[in-house]
Amino acid sequence: MIRHRRLAAVLCLVAALGVSGCFIQSGKPSGGSEETKAPKKPNVVFILTDDLSWNLVAHMPQVLRMQKEGLTFRNFLVADSLCCTSRATIFTGKYPHSTGVRTNFPPDGGFQVFKAKGNEQASFAPFLEKAGYRTALLGKYMNGYHPNDTQGGTTPYIPPGWTEWYVAGNGYGEYNYKLNENGNLVHYGQKPQDYLTDVLAAKGVDFIKRASGKSQPFFIEISTFAPHGPFVSAPRHAGLFGDLKAPRPASFNEADLRDKPSWLRSRPKLRAPAVSRIDAGFRDRVRMVQAVDEMVGRIRTILKELDRDRDTYVIFGSDNGFHMGEHRLAGGKMTPYDSDIRVPFIVTGPNVPPGHRVEKPAQNTDLAPTFLELAGVRPPPATDGRSLVPFLRGTTPPDWRQSALIEHVKPPPSPQDPDRQDSGPGAPTTYNALRTDELLYVEYADGEREYYDRTRDPHELNNIAGALPEQRRRHLSDLLYALTHCSGANCATAGRSR
Repeated sequence: MIRHRRLAAVLCLVAALGVSGCFIQSGKPSGGSEETKAPKKPNVVFILTDDLSWNLVAHMPQVLRMQKEGLTFRNFLVADSLCCTSRATIFTGKYPHSTGVRTNFPPDGGFQVFKAKGNEQASFAPFLEKAGYRTALLGKYMNGYHPNDTQGGTTPYIPPGWTEWYVAGNGYGEYNYKLNENGNLVHYGQKPQDYLTDVLAAKGVDFIKRASGKSQPFFIEISTFAPHGPFVSAPRHAGLFGDLKAPRPASFNEADLRDKPSWLRSRPKLRAPAVSRIDAGFRDRVRMVQAVDEMVGRIRTILKELDRDRDTYVIFGSDNGFHMGEHRLAGGKMTPYDSDIRVPFIVTGPNVPPGHRVEKPAQNTDLAPTFLELAGVRPPPATDGRSLVPFLRGTTPPDWRQSALIEHVKPPPSPQDPDRQDSGPGAPTTYNALRTDELLYVEYADGEREYYDRTRDPHELNNIAGALPEQRRRHLSDLLYALTHCSGANCATAGRSR
């Protein structure tokens, strides 16, 4: 466990707000014959996609079915809309300022920084394995991870806590990649059956079949590279959706950017060729998620066939969103706007109320403590998030957060970075932001500010930061400062303010 420094001023501010936070330690029985000594621990299937925005869900019938049969977090917000930082937060339940992972590559991020700062030991996997779970990770791990890297050992490296490991390095193209399969390096080529999302689906089904025959509970994370660019779909889907266009929300090709921060203000309006490229990219993304959607269906079908659907939670989500045309921006994701930070998260499983919607703000900090509570494990004190289990059982904690934190460090340009489109000139500068049901407040490192009244302006068109009363601005700035320096239960306490 890592100790985090706390500034004295932050301690005073957070202490003034009070302290709270408790976690139920045991999983709830899913029904059937259970030993009274130890309630049966549920299984968990976690399907994590890459760059999957809300506007793709309408084209995913299996995910829509999950919504109908399960619970949807309507305001699930990532702490940073960037692959590596988001995944570090998912694994640990800690904000980026606590994990120390701020970008995709060193010196401020990537696999090496994640590992060097002790985050692998602080991740949920070692705790689950110690609690008796059979664990597996399939697909993507962290930016900068190479499947053939031995990390000083004699075989390809496998992080602690994972019983089984089938992980690629650069799988964005869906073909010609290598998997570290439990310490053995396996190459996949360009044949249709090598399509990575399909390979992960098959391995996921195989793991569930094998794990279901054992007495111990299982946890599997299937982490796709889809629909991250270069938007390569499976051959069977390549000709679909020929007339589809990208959605045109009110923010699409925004008419007036004079109120926006300087990094965005000078963007010209998108012309017809740029809009055509956006439409083509959106079609490719919709095609690409068809294989992901089929995987969701396969996983849920095998669970039903094995009679494990009644004691297994299936969680579907994304590490971050993606904009395509909003605010005159082409493809990308590192802004504080809802297109990038608000992502789908949907859950089915025992006692989950069907067709239910949760409007309270949840964050990717909450996933690790959720997995641990389901396993009957108390989250470490340094966990910044809170368990979502009460929501899965149809209740709302009375002291749940009102404010979510988003914090972003602009990465330096790197030819290795798969997200380099958001690190060059004209990309968002470093910022911290607060998001509630009613507002979005952003402070940039260069001193610029944004404030949107989300009740009247849900598309974040009119920046009215300049009209904020000084007392209100100071309150929001103090709250943002407290959250960007919080740790553990102090984060939950500070997040109750708005």
